[in-house]
Amino acid sequence: MDIQLLHGTAISALIPQLAELRIAVFREYPYLYAGTLEYESHYLQTYAEAPDSLCVLVRDAGRVVGAATALPLADETAEFQRPFLAQDWPVERIYYFGESLLLPAYRGQGLGRRFFAEREAQARRLGRFAWCAFCAVQRPDDHPRRPPDYRPLHGLWLSEGFVEHPELITHYHWQDLDETAESPKPMTFWLKELP
Repeated sequence: MDIQLLHGTAISALIPQLAELRIAVFREYPYLYAGTLEYESHYLQTYAEAPDSLCVLVRDAGRVVGAATALPLADETAEFQRPFLAQDWPVERIYYFGESLLLPAYRGQGLGRRFFAEREAQARRLGRFAWCAFCAVQRPDDHPRRPPDYRPLHGLWLSEGFVEHPELITHYHWQDLDETAESPKPMTFWLKELP
């Protein structure tokens, strides 16, 4: 496998492949996302336009099989900034971790931890961030599409030093696989203070 770190405009050329990867991975529980290439391309453009963004790209025999993204929270959309601004958090001091995506065959090999390490290293290199943050969708334990063998990633997140902040919640809209229209989904933020 080949791991490459891309920043800003260097991400642009990979937007089609990243969009396909996001759609494939986020179809799974807990996101159940019925995405489109058009929407994904628009969403990923935010990362290409942010000079301090990062994309950790994983290829196997040239094929994109995994990726993780990050950028300053100040460069993210209003939905992601809103809960922080409402509670007087300084968004310019937070480095936001976007998605962590791996095709199923590549999970359990330490790449998830590598994604966290590379993004945190980027936040430290930039030198102006006090926290790293990400958010995760909240689904009820009895959700009808929850697989019997589903294992939440909370253990990984805690072991990486992140703490859940239930007071920091946003709602992001997308269409689930079994929905006919978009609906709001609660997303809770997790934060790690950078010493």
